[in-house]
Amino acid sequence: MTSETISRVLYPADHSPEGKELRLKQQYFFVACSIWDIIRRYKLHHSSFADLPNKVRIQMNDTHPSVAVAELMRVLMDDEGLGWDEAWSLTERSVAYTNHTLMPEALEKWPVGMFERLLPRHMSIIYEINARLMRKAHIHWPGDTARLRRMSIIEEEPERAIRMANLAVTGSNHINGVAALHTELVKKNLFADFAELWPERFVNETNGVTPRRWLRIANPGLCRILDRRLGPEWLSDLGKLTALKNVKDASALHEELALVKTENKRRLADVAKLKTGGGIDPRSMFVVQVKRIHEYKRQILCCLHIITQYLRLKDNPTADVVPSTFVFAGKAAPGYAMAKKHIRLISDIASIVNEDPVIGGRLRIVFLPNYSVTLAERIIPAADVSLQISLAGTEASGTGNMKLSMNGALTVGTLDGANIEIRDLVGEENFFLFGMTAEPVEELRRAGYRPRDFIDRSEMLGRIVKLIGAGFFSPDDPARGAALARYLVEHDPFLACADFDEYVRCQDEVAKVYRNQPVWMHKVVQNIAAMGPFSSDETIRRYARDIWQLEPVPIAYEPGD
Repeated sequence: MTSETISRVLYPADHSPEGKELRLKQQYFFVACSIWDIIRRYKLHHSSFADLPNKVRIQMNDTHPSVAVAELMRVLMDDEGLGWDEAWSLTERSVAYTNHTLMPEALEKWPVGMFERLLPRHMSIIYEINARLMRKAHIHWPGDTARLRRMSIIEEEPERAIRMANLAVTGSNHINGVAALHTELVKKNLFADFAELWPERFVNETNGVTPRRWLRIANPGLCRILDRRLGPEWLSDLGKLTALKNVKDASALHEELALVKTENKRRLADVAKLKTGGGIDPRSMFVVQVKRIHEYKRQILCCLHIITQYLRLKDNPTADVVPSTFVFAGKAAPGYAMAKKHIRLISDIASIVNEDPVIGGRLRIVFLPNYSVTLAERIIPAADVSLQISLAGTEASGTGNMKLSMNGALTVGTLDGANIEIRDLVGEENFFLFGMTAEPVEELRRAGYRPRDFIDRSEMLGRIVKLIGAGFFSPDDPARGAALARYLVEHDPFLACADFDEYVRCQDEVAKVYRNQPVWMHKVVQNIAAMGPFSSDETIRRYARDIWQLEPVPIAYEPGD
C-alpha cells in the first residue's frame, strides 16, 4: 500500500521530486504523531497550556524534525484555540535545536511549491513566522537588506525554498552545537546573524557516549581490570578513571591491558573470517576507521596512505615494517554515488594488496559489511589506532573518537570536532596530530584550491594518483580508477591531497611509537583515564542544566532494590 511507504524506509533518496515528496511526508508524519502524543499526555493532567514549557521540552536533532515548530503552532492555534502570541511564546519556550553537522544535507530546504501543496496550513504559519522575524531584524539592523535576505526563512533564489534551519533557529529557545569548535563555527559561519540577534540562545553541549554500552557490554575484559583497580563505582562516575594515571604498578597494568587487547583482536579476527572469509593477524597493529562513509570524513586519505605502504613494500620487499591491518566499516547514503565509489576503491585496493605474495600478510585491508552497533562492539575494543581524519572544520563532534579512545585506541586526527577536546584532555603527547586547522582550510579555499599543485610537489602522491588512474587497482574496469583519479586531480573537495604528506609523516610516527610497547601502553592508559567528560551521563546533565532547566529527582532506594 502507498501509505506504508511513509514508514518503510527512513530518509529515502531525494534526488527526484517523488523522493523529495516522500521524505517531506515522512518527516511530517513522524513529527505530527509525536506532537499529537505530547499534547495528549499533557492534557491528561493539565486544564490549560500555561505550564507547557515547564512540562514539555522538544529537542530537534538537525533540521529533519524542524517542521515541529509549525506543527506545534498549528495544534495550539487551530486545535486548542490559542491566539498567535500565546502559541508562539509556548512554542519558543518548549522547543530547542541541536545542529549535528555543518554539511548541507542536514540543512534542508524544501521547495515552496511542494510545501504549499502538501502542507498549506503550515506554509501560512511559516510565512507569518518569517514576517515577524523580518520585522525584528529590520528594527535591529535598519536598511541592511543583505542581512535580511540571509536570515529569511524563505529563500528566493535560485528557486523559492524554505530554509528549515532558519525556521529551527527562529522557533527555538536554545541552539547548540555538539563540540567546542563546532559550536563556534555554528555561531561564526552558519548562523552568524542569528547569533548576533540572540547571543543568549547559543550554547555548546559536547556529545557523549554511554560507558554501559561501550565499555561494560563491548569490552568486559577491560571492565574487569577497571572494577578490580577502581571499584565498580567508576561505571556511573567515569571521572574516577583518572585514578589510572597514578597507579604504582604501571607495568603490571600495561600487561593486563595488552592481554585484553590481544583477546579482543582475536575476537574481531574471528568475526572478519566469518563475514569476509579472509584472515587477519591478531598480532598486527589494527588501524580502524569505522564511521559513515562521506567525503569529508576522508576514507580516501586512508586509502592513499595504504597505497603508500604498499608501494614501499613493493620497492623494498625486505623492509622491516610494523605489520598492519586496516579495518573499515560504515554505510553510505543510498543516493551518495561518490561515497559508494570510495567503498569500491577500498575493496579494489584490498583485492590487490591482500593477494600480493610480496606483501606476505604484512599489510591487510578488510571492509566489514553491514556496519551496526553489534559489529561496532567487536571492532572498537580491538582497535590499536583510531582514525579521526576529517578535514578541519567539517566534523561536528564525532562519537566514534570517544568510544575508541575510551577502549584504549590512540587517535590519529585533525583538530576537528571533539578531537580538540580529546587532545586537550589526554595530552598532546598522547595524540597523533596532523593536518591543517580550520582557518588555513578556509584561506586555501578562498585562494582557490588546486589539488594538482599538491600532487605535483609530492612524488609519492603523484605516483599513487597515476597508479589509480591507470586502473591498477581495478583491472576489470580501468575506467573506474581513471574517473576517481580525475576527481582527485580536478576537485578533491575535502583537501585530501593537501594533507597527504603530513598524514603519511604522522602515520610513520605511529608505527615508530607502536614498536616501543611500554611507551605505547603508557599513552593508552592516559587516553582511557581522560575519558570521564565524554560519558553520556555528563552530556545529559549539561542538557538538563543549560537547555531544559531540569533539576535531578532524588530516588530513594530500599534495601534489596
